[in-house]
Amino acid sequence: MNSGLRRGVLGGARWCVGAVCWLASASAVQALSSEAAALRARYDALRTPLASSPFQQPLLLQAASGEDALQGDVFAVIEQPFAVAGQALQERTRWCDVLILHLNTKQCRVKGGAGSETITLVVGRKFEQPAGAGRSVEFAFRVLSSGPDYVRVQMAAEVATDARDQVLLEATAIDERRTFIHVSYSYKFSTVERWAMQAYLATLGRDKVGFTVTGSGAGGKPEHIRGVRGMVERNAMRYYLAVVVYVESLAVPPGEQLEKRLRDWFAATERHALQLHEMSRDEYLTMKRNETRGMP
Repeated sequence: MNSGLRRGVLGGARWCVGAVCWLASASAVQALSSEAAALRARYDALRTPLASSPFQQPLLLQAASGEDALQGDVFAVIEQPFAVAGQALQERTRWCDVLILHLNTKQCRVKGGAGSETITLVVGRKFEQPAGAGRSVEFAFRVLSSGPDYVRVQMAAEVATDARDQVLLEATAIDERRTFIHVSYSYKFSTVERWAMQAYLATLGRDKVGFTVTGSGAGGKPEHIRGVRGMVERNAMRYYLAVVVYVESLAVPPGEQLEKRLRDWFAATERHALQLHEMSRDEYLTMKRNETRGMP
């Protein structure tokens, strides 16, 4: 990966996801506690920028791009106990509830047993498409680490080419009611996909912006990052919002959770409408109700 990309992104993480592994020995507990301590140290180092975040909440977004890869990282404090968030986010069977919220995810299925967990996504355009449209992508899912105070899960696309989507999530308890989470989205692309990305950014995506402010325009209006950096910032934020909305939905009865997630995810993205708006609320709800029909 481009050295500038490695330097530019805190955490340098990727997305996969796998088998839950609660380790009982003293040495294993110590190892998990070390991971929790490392993430808490990251939280301590970020306290000041989190407190002065331009998002008006303890949230930081960082992104970088290289010659053949891009990566976005979100660090945030959420008002949810780790006992709830940590347990929920290591359950592979519920990750489809997270991923289906994204505009490009049209279908999601989980299959396999311990050691061979796979999440199959059908990805398509950011609007409703006929059943069967879209491209199927399989992701290996692993829980890389799990304990009473720390969890790390990873999901990576299993593809035959050199292109690969990856997402990583790690979380640890701050106190009894708050959790510090790190969501990382990265994408390595082939030459053909680089051309396709450049074509998109020159046409349909030419007016889209990210979150980083690069300067001021007429009347002092902030100007935001565009191009590949803007694209990865938008995707990283969408995945982060999906994670938070999923965890928050667990507070209501199971039969009400899906509708709450759909409504809350759209509302959360509309708070960043400049970057994330794609359709009306009714269009999103109708599309996702259709796409989630039949999901377990």
